[in-house]
Order: sequence, then C-alpha cells, then structure tokens
Amino acid sequence: MNKLVRGNLVRGLPSKIFENDHSGVGCQKRKQHKASYKTKLVSSISQPLKLLHMDLFGPTFVKSLNKKIYCLVVTDDFSRFSWVFFLASKDETSEILKIFITCIENQINHRVKIIKSDNGTEFKNSEMNQFCQMKGIKREFSVARTPQQNGVAERKNRTLIEAARTILADSLLPTTFWAKAINTACYV
Repeated sequence: MNKLVRGNLVRGLPSKIFENDHSGVGCQKRKQHKASYKTKLVSSISQPLKLLHMDLFGPTFVKSLNKKIYCLVVTDDFSRFSWVFFLASKDETSEILKIFITCIENQINHRVKIIKSDNGTEFKNSEMNQFCQMKGIKREFSVARTPQQNGVAERKNRTLIEAARTILADSLLPTTFWAKAINTACYV
C-alpha cells in the first residue's frame, strides 16, 4: 500500500503511511496452525516386521495401465523398507494384506506384531479383524482427520507421489504410467 501511495499510482488513495501492526484478527487466524507432533529420539523397534505402517491413497484421476486407481503402501518401521500394491478398488485391501503378511513372515522368519494405519474402512473390517486376531497382530489406528498420527505412512506416500511426478515429467511419459513410476520410486 505504501508503494502505491508514494508513487501516486492509484487515484483517490489518501496520502498517509499505512502501518501493519499484525494485531488484526484476520492476521492471527491466518497464522494459526496445529502444533507439530514431537519426534521420538530413540526407536523402540528392535527387529524387522515388529511394526508396519500402512496407508492407502487414491482414487487417482487417471487409471494406470492395469486399470488400478488405488495404491497401498506398507512400510516397516525398523528398516523403513517399503512395499507398494496397486488396487482397482478399496475392498481388495484385506485380501492383499493377508497374502502379503503371510508371505513376508515366511520369507524373513519374523512375525508381524503391530499394524499402524488410519481409521479407514479398508483396514477396519471384519475380515481384517478376524485375520489379525488369528495371527495375534495388535492394531493401532490414528484418530479421524489427524494424518499426523500416521506420519510415517503419510510421509512415504508423499515422497512416492512426488518422485513419481518427477519421473513422469522427466521421461515425458503420459500419466497412465503413474503406477509404474511409483513402483520405480519405491524400488529406488
């Protein structure tokens, strides 16, 4: 505003110096944000598969080459190793997780102890309840509309999506290759 007044750039603008004391309610509301969650300095996880973070993102605007619109991301808390699975609908999640957990437990010779996820119905259903009860897997859910509580999974999703965008833009591929790009980003 002061620049407009000094340069006489606006007709009818009073010639006074405007001061911003940042005391306005609008300014205060604009600067409000949720307090960040404190990070843990020492990890309490001592072996692979003790805690798995998982989240599902989608639906994407464009279907992948295999007609998939969702991506399930599973991250091991100990090693931060990640796996991605592509789904045509959310209801495929339970079956994919049951197969994945059984296979990975056999390959690594460790048992999944805790699954941490958001409050989505894809993780909170009778099929998953029964499977986890049978395997003795504890489940932790974040509070609704609080993605910060599932921060590891949310951050991994964001990292994979940003890397996939970069890969697609750099290689000049159409967006239907998004699943391949996310798979490549997870592998790298």
